[in-house]
Amino acid sequence: MTGPAAKKRIEWLIEELWKHNYQYYVLDQPTISDEHYDRLFRELLDLEREFPQFQSPHSPSQKVGGMPLKKFPKYKHREMMLSLQNIYSEDELKEVVERWSQTLPGDFSVLAEPKFDGLAVELVYENGLLTVAATRGDGETGEDVTSNVKTIRSVPLRLQDPAPALLEVRGEVILLKEDFQRLNAERADKGEALFANPRNAAAGSIRQLDPKIAAARSLDFFCHGLGTYEGPAMQSQHEMLAYFKERGLRTAPLAKKLTGVEQIHRYYRQIEETRENLPYEIDGIVLKVDAFALQRQLGFIARSPRWAFAYKFAAQEGNTKLLDVIFQVGRTGAITPVAVLEPIPIGGVTVSRAGLHNEDQIQMLDLKIGDTVVVKRAGDVIPDVQAVVAAARTGREKKIVFPSKCPSCGGKVVRLEGEAAHRCVNVACPAQLAERLKHFVSKRALNIEGLGDKWIELFLEKGLVKHYSDLFDLTEKDLLKLERQGEKSAQKLIAAIDQSRQTTLERFIYAMGMRFVGERTAELLANHFGSLETFLEADEAKLLQVEEVGEIVTKSILEFLSDSHNLKEIERLLKKGVNPVPPEKSDKPQALDGATFVVTGTLPTLSREDAERLIREHGGKVTGSVSKKTNYLVVGEAAGSKLDKAKTLGVPLLSEKDLLELLEK
Repeated sequence: MTGPAAKKRIEWLIEELWKHNYQYYVLDQPTISDEHYDRLFRELLDLEREFPQFQSPHSPSQKVGGMPLKKFPKYKHREMMLSLQNIYSEDELKEVVERWSQTLPGDFSVLAEPKFDGLAVELVYENGLLTVAATRGDGETGEDVTSNVKTIRSVPLRLQDPAPALLEVRGEVILLKEDFQRLNAERADKGEALFANPRNAAAGSIRQLDPKIAAARSLDFFCHGLGTYEGPAMQSQHEMLAYFKERGLRTAPLAKKLTGVEQIHRYYRQIEETRENLPYEIDGIVLKVDAFALQRQLGFIARSPRWAFAYKFAAQEGNTKLLDVIFQVGRTGAITPVAVLEPIPIGGVTVSRAGLHNEDQIQMLDLKIGDTVVVKRAGDVIPDVQAVVAAARTGREKKIVFPSKCPSCGGKVVRLEGEAAHRCVNVACPAQLAERLKHFVSKRALNIEGLGDKWIELFLEKGLVKHYSDLFDLTEKDLLKLERQGEKSAQKLIAAIDQSRQTTLERFIYAMGMRFVGERTAELLANHFGSLETFLEADEAKLLQVEEVGEIVTKSILEFLSDSHNLKEIERLLKKGVNPVPPEKSDKPQALDGATFVVTGTLPTLSREDAERLIREHGGKVTGSVSKKTNYLVVGEAAGSKLDKAKTLGVPLLSEKDLLELLEK
């Protein structure tokens, strides 16, 4: 594509993507599928990489996150970002409305909307373009978090026309409930500390110095207020929200104009009853006198407006006694402590269990069995122990001790350096077995064709499989005893299991499911040690000699190999005919011996995996990132940042043709 054609196409894609963002996030009326949107977005990214001179700072491509920052600069708000006074009862509501009535002439309306439990942020648009996004801070000065807020898909980088000269929008950065649960599940899987609630997760994401982390966390933004504004006149809160929506900004869908205490309290009850079903966390409603002229008449007190209040829901927490702590085993072997509580009603639900996350949190709380504790429940989130009521201690409380053996299988429990979670490393642990089996039989591991999740769940339910090795004892007769299983499907599956006995050493190592040992690491281990026996005898010094294997991977492998359950399981697999064939020594000339390569972009005929395999077969090394130690960068189309870094460092560039010619020489 020529330069002028690329420029025109990039401009069209930017317009098209912003149009679809507006239809999806603001109007809630998408007109294309997610797949179609992603295809357009990928095309834009590819063109901007190829023609960086045409990239706009307000392109949707900015949503993927830029370079990491060293720190957040301070930002002084043009107008104070105020906090709201809280009320908690119908009596307090009546007092507020009565005070308003005494000051304001005649009837007045109130705009009510849900009170998001998120992080307050101001967006500054100048001539329609987002120039700054800043946290509230102390109300006068916040932190400039523009690079992170730009990654939020519901935040437009450019307003819909006609755009005002200046528009400062106040709102909340939030994390939807399902995204919060997904994020915590991922963190638990990595042994990282869990976020206590969606608000903490949103705040923690916005304050990441690397924008790519914020981009990966599916944050959202809802507008609800106005700072400095230079544009067409607006008379009220409800006009302001309508104007925001027209400009492409997302607002709360449940906002409603009300009159009088009775209507306000009915709205409060309706929102409270539906809060569990909302996709986001709220902790009350916000009430604002609707007309701007009346707001100015009421004025301010200290750092809060007199014309707005937060009507909070009843506290979703209570005090109860910690009776015990039990330990559950997750699918990755993570041992999670769970508080057993004296049952207590919180938010309309009787709570008898609560999450404790890990040992670090227990120590931070100085928690002991028998303590009186503060338990908080927020929406769909599992209740959490928030604090200890130290004044209620009697001296008879007991220390909480983490198990040294897995509560499910009795295997060894370890905590690797730098991780928050304790883990069971026994591959045959029943609590982990289903997920481990799915990995063991997967395409890139033993590749047992046709053995999907439903089969595995059925085998476990019927007690037919308790170890990997039990798969190789299954017979057609066993399968035909199961409901709705035909003779042909049984024969086919048994044949696939039998065929998988012949495998490669790298597939076998990968199938064992050791933490941090992916396909590439398994391949490096297989090539380095050459046989299963040699690998099983490896010590720390020998493992650290393996290319790309560092201390964390080494510790994980040694923990696995030091567990007797794992070694017995490997022995059983070998006895049942599983044969991990050592890698063949390449007979190709080692023309690239000692040279380090990085492959990037799409090559004309070779896949990236094929190119990397050819390099290794001829003695070269392949790494994933460009550094001063890189000898060559093999470049295809849409090469991206690796190409930029290679040019900066002066790393020689090779096309696919250059690589093949080098191998021939």
